[in-house]
Amino acid sequence: MSTIEATRLSLPVEGMSCASCAGRVERALAAVPGVSAAAVNLATHQALVEGEALDPEALRAAVRRAGYDSPVSTTEFVVGGMTCASCAGRVERALAAVPGVESAAVNLATHRATVRHAPDAPGRAALEEALRKAGYAPLPLDGTQEGPGAADPHAGHSGPPAGGEEAGLRRDTLVAVALAAPLFVLEMGGHMVPALHHAVAGPAWNWAQLLLATAVLFGPGWRFHRAGWPALFRGGPEMNSLVALGTLAAWGYSVVVTLAPGLVPEAQRHVYFEASAVIVALVLLGRWLEARSRGRASHAIRRLLDLRPATARVERAGEEVEVPADSLRAGDVMRLRPGERVPTDALVIEGESHVDESMVTGESVPVRRGPGDAVVGGTVNGQGALRLRATAVGSATVLARITRLVEEAQGGKLPIQALADRVTRWFVPAVMVVAAAAFAGWMLAGAGLAQALVAAVAVLIIACPCAMGLATPVAVMVGTGRGAELGVLFRRGAALQALRDVSAVAMDKTGTLTEGRPVLTDLIPAPGFERDTLLPLIAAAEAGSEHPLAEALRAAAKGLAVPRAEGFQALPGMGLRAMVEGRRVEVGADRFMASLGLDVAAFAADSARLAAQGRSPVYAAVDGRLAAVLAMADPVRATTAPALAALRGMGLRLAMVTGDNRRTAEAIAGPLELDAVEAEVRPEGKVDAVRRLRGEGRIAFVGDGVNDAPALAAADVGIAIGTGTDVAIESADVVLMSGDPRGIATAVGLSRATMRNIRQNLFWAFAYNVVLIPVAVAGMLSPVLAAAAMGLSSVFVVGNALRLRGYTP
Repeated sequence: MSTIEATRLSLPVEGMSCASCAGRVERALAAVPGVSAAAVNLATHQALVEGEALDPEALRAAVRRAGYDSPVSTTEFVVGGMTCASCAGRVERALAAVPGVESAAVNLATHRATVRHAPDAPGRAALEEALRKAGYAPLPLDGTQEGPGAADPHAGHSGPPAGGEEAGLRRDTLVAVALAAPLFVLEMGGHMVPALHHAVAGPAWNWAQLLLATAVLFGPGWRFHRAGWPALFRGGPEMNSLVALGTLAAWGYSVVVTLAPGLVPEAQRHVYFEASAVIVALVLLGRWLEARSRGRASHAIRRLLDLRPATARVERAGEEVEVPADSLRAGDVMRLRPGERVPTDALVIEGESHVDESMVTGESVPVRRGPGDAVVGGTVNGQGALRLRATAVGSATVLARITRLVEEAQGGKLPIQALADRVTRWFVPAVMVVAAAAFAGWMLAGAGLAQALVAAVAVLIIACPCAMGLATPVAVMVGTGRGAELGVLFRRGAALQALRDVSAVAMDKTGTLTEGRPVLTDLIPAPGFERDTLLPLIAAAEAGSEHPLAEALRAAAKGLAVPRAEGFQALPGMGLRAMVEGRRVEVGADRFMASLGLDVAAFAADSARLAAQGRSPVYAAVDGRLAAVLAMADPVRATTAPALAALRGMGLRLAMVTGDNRRTAEAIAGPLELDAVEAEVRPEGKVDAVRRLRGEGRIAFVGDGVNDAPALAAADVGIAIGTGTDVAIESADVVLMSGDPRGIATAVGLSRATMRNIRQNLFWAFAYNVVLIPVAVAGMLSPVLAAAAMGLSSVFVVGNALRLRGYTP
């Protein structure tokens, strides 16, 4: 969050119950750097903080560390009338100036404004009024669309738009091109064919040009004047102001030559109707192409929304009826035919099938789903028929959460955008000064009014900050959207930049590098015992246990005839015993066997080998005789090794952080060629382990459990396995929906590709202005060519960002 310059700041504080609470909060706030005084009112539950360069997020963090809460609210809406980066900056400053607002971020690509403020103030009406005073229109935020969608964000403030942004621009562009084309063809043709030049010379043709150019300027081009002149008179000129000023200057000079030629020296009686009309047509064409490109940039969210089926077949009153999917309720029983999309998140209660979950997880191979398995709304059923019970509907579904996360990430600002924001704030006023200087310079040089006007108009038209404003947000839109398609969710847009800069990746072991569930790997019987008879006995004894070994044995004995156990007795720290079919079965550690008077030395070699392989040996005895040594392990995922190889290829240091004993941890880490291992780490110690592993650079931490949440929050970038707990996911910056560790490399690679794309965009946007403005000042650039170059710069930036849609891990 950006730092807010302020002398006083009020924060709500929740959870206080007495004067000592208020004093504790005051002391916590006073300790924050920059705070000179802090006072807490217990009656109003408000904290008043005084100081310089106050950072609300740091103050809230201090309140939370003291054991209380300081809530913050977020208001979003679409902003109409923005056309360039200067507009976005002006909207941000207008919203940030409203009392109670902590921060305001505006995304030029999506036309969304996100305002963070105290829950009790300001109201939405105050924010909308601030927008209107700044010259922009607050438009309703439709949750089913991305960005402006059905509303024309360029419509200014003349009322609700009649159609979509792209449709309106298409219409205006075609009209402007149709009217400007005769001017352009005859003017250019006159340069190449002398006879044509003489045929169209004279007052009659000037009047014809006047009519056509006027129709363009005050028809399709009226949008520039409607928004540009009010902005100029408010002291906040933007792109519309440049186009309006430049085209009106060329048109006005030509009108004087046509209506009162005696006021202009004969040698300078040239008309520039063609230039003014073609400039409008070309700028509109550039905006239309840009709008189409931005529509393609939001392709990922649109695809996610399109996954929702319109109807569902539900069992109601003993009958199967078709109802709108929006009317589904949790608990509804649905029927799904082969090839249909799952209407909403549900649990399979009958039937088996393979479900294509690629749009959610990025995994192309369909997964088997049967009774008791969860299915995600929007995924595609295979060849089987399923009976489902709805578990979540509407905004609570996985698909809705994914869409919301992608939208939030796309609306975020990256630190790299700060430079462009600083430049564009002063860019348009500076361009107007340069244009005025160019005009004055040519006049003083004796070149005449016509040449001075051409140079000034070219400067005004060429210097549009659109490309600078679009360079970052469009790339973020496409990058985060492509990530969602690959099963990688960037919960915060800034994580795109942060992940590019990490030099090390630390990973939890269980559930991240491994499958997260124990498997029986070995059962070595003692002489006189058989595996086939021992496994059912041991599994029966373990049936009443919650130990991980019990789960592994139950899975290993699936399909076998497991008898019923009686007299189950758990012995903490030792093992268990039970009677199975009249036989006493005891299972536990070597110390348990020793307490029974049994010597495990016969299995010493096997036990050492199993331990060296990272497997945990356990012993079983039947009727007082040592019967077997068993071992279980949490198997390494099949995709872990290729995932780590990919990360090493990216130059990253790799580490494992686990609570397991060191021997087991190192047995797993060895074949995986990890650079460091932090073993026997308690949950509260994972944060310290992350700090130790950070070294000189930045670190990402990958985990899936509740005990990983503090480390995920403490790392520079937290990456959660999407199959893990909600607590871990909420603490992370990036979520891997499939649980496949290869998603880590995908996330890092996509981050690097996106940041590379942003740097290319920013270079092009800045270089374009640095090179062409001097050319325009020198009078070497036609205003028509300036308009074409200006439009192409934005289209180029958006087109370059769209290349990210083809990113392949």
